[in-house]
Amino acid sequence: MRLWSIHPKYLDVHGFLGLWREALLAQKALLGLTKGYANHPQLIRFKCTADPVLYVGSYLYYVYVEGLARGYHLDKSKIIKYDLTIRLPVTEGQVNYEFKHLLKKLKKRI
Repeated sequence: MRLWSIHPKYLDVHGFLGLWREALLAQKALLGLTKGYANHPQLIRFKCTADPVLYVGSYLYYVYVEGLARGYHLDKSKIIKYDLTIRLPVTEGQVNYEFKHLLKKLKKRI
């Protein structure tokens, strides 16, 4: 499971669609509807919020918006709830780490 902190516009098709699927899986895990992912490390930052499902839903909403910009037909009804006024804090170090990681992944795909 990879839930990127960087904007989804930087992801290629493969990474972007994987992000959509994995964020939906994260939402299911936070709702208690999965067995294997409930304690996944990528969920920690959402679990540390007052309403993890709301935060992951808000994350999903922005992935959905990027999908619209790309002309993809993602199902918005799969997002349980969202609030466009909330933000997950992300450190500059985390963003730098993810950009380096993404560049490695993209180089392998070329």
